[in-house]
Amino acid sequence: MAQNLFVGSLAWATTDASLKEFFETIGEVASARVVTDRDTHKSRGFGFVEFADEANNKKAVDTLNGKELDGRQITVSIARPKD
Repeated sequence: MAQNLFVGSLAWATTDASLKEFFETIGEVASARVVTDRDTHKSRGFGFVEFADEANNKKAVDTLNGKELDGRQITVSIARPKD
């Protein structure tokens, strides 16, 4: 099972495309998704990123955690598996 990265404190304006573009500075991104509210379809302020090569996960956490994306300082960590 592929290991995802959790990205928190996202700006409301951040999109799947801008999230993917930001993380592609580290390596090839397999998927990038901003989680949205089911009813309003507005961002919930967090998302998930999956790299094509999982070796990039640690590099992304070390490099991008605390960086600014769309005017907000984001948090990047290894996502916990669903229970």
